[in-house]
Amino acid sequence: MVGWQSLSLIKKTMLVSFIAGVSAYGRAIQLCFKYKLWIYFLVPALLCILLGGGMIYGVWNVSDDLGNWMAGFWPFNWGKSWVDNVAQVFGGLAVGAFGFIIFRNLVLALAGPFMSLLSERVENRLRGQASATFNMSAFLSDMARGVRIALRLIVRELFFTILLFLLGLIPGLAILTTPMIFIVQAYYAGAGNLDFALERHFRVRDSVRFVRQYRGLAIGNGFVYLLLLLSVVGFLVALPLATIAATVETVKKIKQ
Repeated sequence: MVGWQSLSLIKKTMLVSFIAGVSAYGRAIQLCFKYKLWIYFLVPALLCILLGGGMIYGVWNVSDDLGNWMAGFWPFNWGKSWVDNVAQVFGGLAVGAFGFIIFRNLVLALAGPFMSLLSERVENRLRGQASATFNMSAFLSDMARGVRIALRLIVRELFFTILLFLLGLIPGLAILTTPMIFIVQAYYAGAGNLDFALERHFRVRDSVRFVRQYRGLAIGNGFVYLLLLLSVVGFLVALPLATIAATVETVKKIKQ
């Protein structure tokens, strides 16, 4: 009985945190107008355009090769046309999914130092403190930490995504693994966004513990972030908005 009560409490806490992570985007938009934070949108927008174009070009070229390679394992003449079509579709989806993961983490790593500055400014405003002056050593330190976090996240995310992809090949399981892949990507995307605020308060190990404690918050933040990245225009503002939203909720949790 106690075990079921604990599980129910965990689910309720995750749901509350998830809703908080999603709703924080409304507060993020308000802060953008209030504190005129639009200048911080330029660098990630340019990176998204350049890297996004490269990703689309790569997916377009590699997906056909992967599809042909997969179709080559079919040893029979009958059904070959159908297998070719299925392999092309699956190859495109697989390359697109993994390309999207790499694209997202590259943007996160390269724009990380600028998002750290944005997060710091937002936190100072929320706390009523003056904005800190630019410090090159802190900027480089944030960049090194951002790369380290990005590598850690991308390795774990790829591992679970590949595992779910393989399970999805089993007939009937794709209907379960597809939303699970999205949840996994949302969690790790949100974890990266939360770290822009956590880096000023915790070491990497303690930041990981914080994210695990507030999984729902990370998933909620990453959920909206991924939807924005996949939209026509939203990808240009996705990372700064996600950073502000993550900072708003992270500051609340740290105060608690």
